[in-house]
Amino acid sequence: MTWDRFALLHARVEAELGKALQRGHGLGLSEYRALKQLAAAPDGELRMQELAEAVGLNQSSVTRLIARLEEAGLTRRDLCAADRRGVYSVITEEGRTRLGEASSTYERSLEAALDRADADPALRELVSAVRGPMTARR
Repeated sequence: MTWDRFALLHARVEAELGKALQRGHGLGLSEYRALKQLAAAPDGELRMQELAEAVGLNQSSVTRLIARLEEAGLTRRDLCAADRRGVYSVITEEGRTRLGEASSTYERSLEAALDRADADPALRELVSAVRGPMTARR
């Protein structure tokens, strides 16, 4: 079944990306993705709920993730000026620096993971489908 092969490809690639980011930069994959979303957001900030949706986590998981990033100095919290109940996560300069350093590791690891998966005949067609849009972006 295609879905099962997709799940296998996803799991393999995610595991390799997570290991490379942790080993090279002390970041988990969700932490990297949160920093990437924050860096791309206007003013480098997102409401916690927006960030949760952008990285595919629930509210309590993103709260714990942001606590780790804050402890490392990579993000900070800010209150919404218009609605004091609204809490934003804001990427710091240190967070932007770490993201910049980790991005090349992420890209190299993604390519390597896809290369390894491409060697599996059961995954080759999916790898090709994934690489199609990636190749077009370059």
